[in-house]
Amino acid sequence: MTDTNSSNMSSAESLALIESMINKAKNKFSENGHLYLLWGWVVFICSLVQYLGMRFTSYENVHFIWMLTWVAVVYMVFYLIKYKKQQKVVTYTDELLSAIWIAFSITMCITGIIIGKTQGAEFYKLLNPIYLTIYGVPTYVSGVVLKFKPLKIGALLCWGMAILSTFIPVQDHLLLIALAMVVAWIIPGYLLKQRYEKQQ
Repeated sequence: MTDTNSSNMSSAESLALIESMINKAKNKFSENGHLYLLWGWVVFICSLVQYLGMRFTSYENVHFIWMLTWVAVVYMVFYLIKYKKQQKVVTYTDELLSAIWIAFSITMCITGIIIGKTQGAEFYKLLNPIYLTIYGVPTYVSGVVLKFKPLKIGALLCWGMAILSTFIPVQDHLLLIALAMVVAWIIPGYLLKQRYEKQQ
């Protein structure tokens, strides 16, 4: 009796293992676009509010609007914890995208610290062109991994705007950041959400 139960459990475990391996190899589409929309809208709002505040008001601390990104970080952490608990299968695509965005976040932080050593006008002249360039990297790689053309196009536009930003006044860089969010994260985010909902 014990041998039979052991054999049955062994068979069940083997089937579960095989199923898990098949699911991992499938490149199953599980990206719902939620975090693209979160960060796209947060950065879009912060960029636009700071630009309008600097251009049309005398308020000196308008840059504090970027504190909103810390709220987004806290929300993202809780969202990812909840999302991982709900996921039945973690695919190679999920693991790769997670690694890409973690590397992106670390790169953004380190770049900010390094550029922060630059003094005066040079700081603002370098900051946004470099950030626009970095935005394009995870966006393009995600587009390749997900086989999703809007993300690839968004990345190319980010890189184009990074070059354009070196030819326009520094005060207008924030408009390019806002535009980059629309084409690279907000529009693709809604399209990803639509694609995800259709698959479900």
